[in-house]
Amino acid sequence: MQLVPNERRRGALPVGTRVEVRSRYRGSWSNGFEVDQTTDDGYWLRRESDRYVLPRAFVADDVRRRG
Repeated sequence: MQLVPNERRRGALPVGTRVEVRSRYRGSWSNGFEVDQTTDDGYWLRRESDRYVLPRAFVADDVRRRG
């Protein structure tokens, strides 16, 4: 997994940005996450509740900034 500096990716969400994630099963959005890393694979996210980093990367279409 190669880290990609945020400034090289157009529209990339910086580390620490609070985000919502689209559910793969229902298509609904869930909040309570933040960006842990931005990589070539997508966004690695951390749950805010327990600081656990989720075990897979999420593509940009499945992550949106929490407003």
